Amino acid sequence: MPLLPPETCLFPDDLFDRPAVEPAVPGQWWALHTRPRAEKALARKFLARRLAFYLPLHRHELRGGGRVHTSYLPLFPGYLFLHGDAEARLHALETNAVVRCLPVADQARLHADLARVHQLIASGAALMAEDRLRPGTRVEIVRGALAGMEGTVLREGKRLRFLVEVQFLHQGVSVEVDRSMIQPLEGAGERPGVAAGS
Repeated sequence: MPLLPPETCLFPDDLFDRPAVEPAVPGQWWALHTRPRAEKALARKFLARRLAFYLPLHRHELRGGGRVHTSYLPLFPGYLFLHGDAEARLHALETNAVVRCLPVADQARLHADLARVHQLIASGAALMAEDRLRPGTRVEIVRGALAGMEGTVLREGKRLRFLVEVQFLHQGVSVEVDRSMIQPLEGAGERPGVAAGS
């Protein structure tokens, strides 16, 4: 039984079905660096104001007293992503939950990165936040629920992990995959430092 039930982490639900820049819908992505442990409270305020946002949450299990308790924690602690105009940004700053608002130069790239993170979370796979991006082979998943997704291979011992990067934060999310599920992207060579398989 969860300690806290999952909260709304994406509003509206079709946020990633829209183009990154849509003329009919004014606004852009803003990366909000929040005060410690203020991400969910800020997301609730945005939901009440019906402001478009994304707060990637992952399932976290705590074991104690012979029981397993589940909670949902921010995948990138201290960050929430707002999609809106200058007025939405001003509202975010007025909450006193935001340390700073980071402008996003490459809107399309952040939109695509966040959409891939959302797809990974929705797959139900066991995720692990990656706070350091390591060089590796660019690959595409060719089988399973994540088919078509592109990312980087990380190698940990005999296990193979697939990394989706949020380049704006210099962070990422990885999931364990079977080697048979991936293939190198055409023209993507293996960079030194990380073995892609064998």
